[in-house]
Amino acid sequence: MQLDPIIMIVVVGILVVIVLSVFLSFFPIMLWISALASGVRISIITLVAMRLRRVVPSRIVNPMIKATKAGLGLTINQLESHFLAGGNVDRVVNSLIAAQRANIPLLFERAAAIDLAGRDVLQAVQMSVNPRVIETPIVAAVASDGIEVKVKARVTVRANIDRLVGGAGEETIIARVGEGIVTTVGSSRSHKDVLENPDLISRTVLGKGLDAGTAFEILSIDIADVDVGKNIGAYLQTEQAEADKKIAQAKAEERRAMAVAQEQENKAKVVEMEARVVESESQVPLAMAEALRSGKLGVMDYLNMKNIESDTKMRSAIGETDPLQDEQDK
Repeated sequence: MQLDPIIMIVVVGILVVIVLSVFLSFFPIMLWISALASGVRISIITLVAMRLRRVVPSRIVNPMIKATKAGLGLTINQLESHFLAGGNVDRVVNSLIAAQRANIPLLFERAAAIDLAGRDVLQAVQMSVNPRVIETPIVAAVASDGIEVKVKARVTVRANIDRLVGGAGEETIIARVGEGIVTTVGSSRSHKDVLENPDLISRTVLGKGLDAGTAFEILSIDIADVDVGKNIGAYLQTEQAEADKKIAQAKAEERRAMAVAQEQENKAKVVEMEARVVESESQVPLAMAEALRSGKLGVMDYLNMKNIESDTKMRSAIGETDPLQDEQDK
């Protein structure tokens, strides 16, 4: 049974398309032709070897074409090794071209290291050409007179290519500027000095060399806003006075409690002494009985003593006058 010639042509066409697709996937002919047309000398075997090393040839060849046109003098091995290390080849090449146009000395190894460190090397080059303004949050500081001053600053920085690897970031710049603001305001005798001369903060902060060890170079620090806040000194004095009052009240309460305890103790002593007096008085009849039995005290002596006591009590009763009765008699 013979197949229809049309079906044979269709089948052969499909096979040819499949074979060409497989061939072009391993042999990027068009990419090779583009590289040759751009002056990049690269063999088709090198492109196939990239496929075997799981490297996308277009991500190497296209940046290589840009680098060759810009006259950077890079090699395929440099770009491929950076790609295998997990770097962004296209961004590195773009940063090298931008640095060359801006007359910024930047080598491929430095750019690759910055890219592998996680920083955007192209943005760093652009920041070196066009400085960036970092706005700090509102920093509250207290002058020597106790008045709070709120300051907001704008810091103009430029990327330092040599310190991008291992240098501190924007957070460190903001923290150091805030520290400088607090120091300057705190050393001012009055908040009026800060309001009259806000540039004093800029000069003091710039003089401290705050960009040391960071990935930036501070060009200028401009004070954007200065506001007067609360009277912290008066507030602290009020809080201190309130604390002193509570301490005095606690000490007075302690002394009152001690006085009450002393009073109760004295009352207990009085009751104890009264008990002793009663105990002593209870011994008197016993002693008199013993004296009568032993003959040391006679009966007449006892009766005379009783008469004297009765006479004394009568005289005492007559001598005591009632103030209310005296008032009525008047």
